[in-house]
Amino acid sequence: MAEHIGPVPAGRGSLAVTQAHTMEGTSMGRSRWLIGMAIVVLGGVALASGLWAQAKPEQVTIGYQVIPNAEIVGKQLGWFEKEMGVKISWKQFDSGRDVNTAIASGGLDMGLVGTSPAAAGIARGLPYEVVWIHDLEGENESLVVKKGKGIKAVGDLVGKKVATPFGSTTHYSLLGALKVFKVEPAKVKILDMQPPDMLAAWQRGDLDAGYVWEPTLKKMVDADGEIVLTSRQMAEKGYLTGDVAVVRKAFAEKYPDLVVKYLQVQAKGVELWMKNPKDAAAAVAKAFSISPEEAEREMRTLVWVAGREQLSDPYLGTSAKRGKFAKVEDDQVRARPGRLREGDQSLVSRESHQVGVCPSKSGATP
Repeated sequence: MAEHIGPVPAGRGSLAVTQAHTMEGTSMGRSRWLIGMAIVVLGGVALASGLWAQAKPEQVTIGYQVIPNAEIVGKQLGWFEKEMGVKISWKQFDSGRDVNTAIASGGLDMGLVGTSPAAAGIARGLPYEVVWIHDLEGENESLVVKKGKGIKAVGDLVGKKVATPFGSTTHYSLLGALKVFKVEPAKVKILDMQPPDMLAAWQRGDLDAGYVWEPTLKKMVDADGEIVLTSRQMAEKGYLTGDVAVVRKAFAEKYPDLVVKYLQVQAKGVELWMKNPKDAAAAVAKAFSISPEEAEREMRTLVWVAGREQLSDPYLGTSAKRGKFAKVEDDQVRARPGRLREGDQSLVSRESHQVGVCPSKSGATP
């Protein structure tokens, strides 16, 4: 896992833009529009002229979650509306499972999901692709236990009530922890709860433990809880998780310029955090109605990865060579019963990402 917990210089490695390759399972037409996007970004072609003159939609609907990342920074500062030039309808969700449901019904154009819901969505055939890594999970997702319950390690969960949102990254990490520490899941009462419901049950005294993310995690810790395991520790044991941006394929094919601008705003938000963390934290604080100090604390629990760095070997990689993160997520998809087989389209669209946030060797985008 990357060590970028907080403001650090963006990666300086030169990454040449490669032509969008036609991957197995994709159409030649899709490859062509990706190349067209590259021409626009590389050549500075005006979107309002020639081949790429596009009618914009009346609005773009984006699903977000209460996670203190670059998307929230850009949302609060109005960057998405300004750069994309369209009205943005923001819809808040409690989990990636709910985002998947909304996309399946046609209610979203883009959305934030955890890597586990993304893998589930791809395996089920949801019509979207991953184009951006919002963050990798660090201390922001953890296993919190009630003090006085005799739980000091994962092995002590036998016979206890443990809540987590099913199908989420925390669910994946919890099951991974039980496997790593040789605890049979059947011996633990695992409950499916969304974060707000989990907090209410915790405050009533109905739970012994929960694997959840910020800001619910902090509220549970403050209510007589203590952390015994973090997702950073689970990543070190091979259970890498994170939050990613997904875009409906039909939307991306019809409005590639908007996808490019969406990615550029995401990269801009990461750059602000790395260079001026106080300013980024102030934006998140206002968005979530918390103090700037608390916002910065929560933001430092995430693993932030600059746009250019996302195309390096530890993360997405390139068309020619998949990165470690992409391989882990592709394996998660293939491990699920369903449609994806070896040789099918990867979970992650590295070409879309590269066009949007790494337009040239010397570009200023991080």
